[in-house]
Amino acid sequence: MQTYIYKYFFVAIFIIAALVRLIGLSTNPPALNWDEVSHGYNAYSILKTGKDEWGKSFPLIFRAYGDYKLPAYIYTTVPFVWLLGLNAWSVRLPSVLAGTASVILIYFLIKKVTKDEKISVFAALFMALESWTVLVSRAALEANLANFFVLAAVFFFFRAKEGKTANLMFSFLFFGLSVWTYNTARVFTPLFVTGLLILYKKELFKNFTKINLLLSLLVLSLFFLPMIYQLIMPQGQARYGLVAIINDNALYEIGLLRQNTNYSPLITRFIYNRVTYFVPRFINNYISHFDPRFLFFRGSGHYQFSLPGVGLLSFVHVLTFYWGVLASLRERKKWQILFLSWLLLAPLAASVTRESPHALRSLIMAPAAVVFIASGLKHILDKIKVIFYKYVFLALYLAILLLSYAAYINYYTGEYRNNYSWSWQYGTKQLVDYIKNRYENYDKFLVTKKYGEPHEFILFYWPWDPADYRNDENLKRFYQSNWYWVDSFDKFYFLNDWEIVKGPQYSFYLESGDLVDCGEARCLLITSAGNAPSDWDKIDEIYFLNGDVAYEIYEE
Repeated sequence: MQTYIYKYFFVAIFIIAALVRLIGLSTNPPALNWDEVSHGYNAYSILKTGKDEWGKSFPLIFRAYGDYKLPAYIYTTVPFVWLLGLNAWSVRLPSVLAGTASVILIYFLIKKVTKDEKISVFAALFMALESWTVLVSRAALEANLANFFVLAAVFFFFRAKEGKTANLMFSFLFFGLSVWTYNTARVFTPLFVTGLLILYKKELFKNFTKINLLLSLLVLSLFFLPMIYQLIMPQGQARYGLVAIINDNALYEIGLLRQNTNYSPLITRFIYNRVTYFVPRFINNYISHFDPRFLFFRGSGHYQFSLPGVGLLSFVHVLTFYWGVLASLRERKKWQILFLSWLLLAPLAASVTRESPHALRSLIMAPAAVVFIASGLKHILDKIKVIFYKYVFLALYLAILLLSYAAYINYYTGEYRNNYSWSWQYGTKQLVDYIKNRYENYDKFLVTKKYGEPHEFILFYWPWDPADYRNDENLKRFYQSNWYWVDSFDKFYFLNDWEIVKGPQYSFYLESGDLVDCGEARCLLITSAGNAPSDWDKIDEIYFLNGDVAYEIYEE
């Protein structure tokens, strides 16, 4: 009877997990951001032409804006775009399904490794409803898909360990897919797989023939070896170059420190260098990912992945999380060592970047975190010997937990959506619709770059034929400052805010230095609030959800 109750609980949790990820998907988050439209348009371009927006046939890395996106999420999006068209649903559904499936995987994985139904149900509940896992499942984020692949890989690994040998290939297949999905996995997965093989080497050699193991490792190498090759190439290092601790500002700071010292040149270089700059910042970044302020109270401050002032995990878990970790350190069962390794390896990639702790770059921590919360709760319940008190504690815990969930959902769908719509580049879809309805009335559309890369939004929301875009005679793209800039295509010209107000009368300079002349042409200027030449007439405005002006629209 008790087993059936747990199964009913799990089914209910799964349905809730799906609903909180699906309901209002196109409007919460309030708009697609520039990475999401980039995923979507490149998937659309692959579907229509077999090439990305730059004309590369079926690439293993997508140039995009010059940030070089890994391919798995984009290729996963292609069938959804084929079925649903190019819109928020088709772009976000892969993440929704990955997040929902992760709830199923965490339940069956924990049940398999712990043989404990309570821990499995608790872990599934927390995976289903925590802010950390829900928010990233409602946006087109590679990190969420990578999490699913890692969970699937570990699940199939344990099926293989039980003697179902074919599952080892599936395990290594999913591990391989993870490193082609999100850059964090390129650090985490090889280290974690190494630890997994060492931890369970006796079981593997006992249950598998050498042929089984070699074939499975061959599958893994088919993903890992090209990854290693790609990582030594400039495009493979491009994304890290944009977020690394050691950048031009860091080198400038090291230079200042050397100038302001009285030590000899040799001692100065010994004290102030890349290593002494990097190491303390890396250590501080790493430790910060385990700070309760980050995990339970304030989050990371990255408004697309963490609600402002809200912990990634509910505050009620503070005790159970650290209790679960300490109990695992004390007991050191094999599955506990596995998840301790998971937890400790997860922040490594995020720690070598700026802006740490980072909710998205450390998302791979989330499955291990919910396991320790679930096991910690189970440990505490086991300590309470009086049945009545046990149920009272559990009821209070779950009641507070559900109230905290209700509070963050209310905040997420209300105040957050209104006050932080700017962080999702809200208003850009409305802008494209505005331009589309007036396309024939103007010769040139001049659009500010203040809120990202507007050309990609035009391509996505139109949607623009990919072959026509690539072959457009007015398409001007160039590389500068580690970024690929689009100055113009068709009737559209893209301007920095400062170029809008400093150019000659009725003319504007593009990023490349070319001049756009509106003297004889009919021009529509779309700019940020209060940023327009004094001799142009404002004809309309587009607003963020909180009522602030996102765009002002002018005619000469």
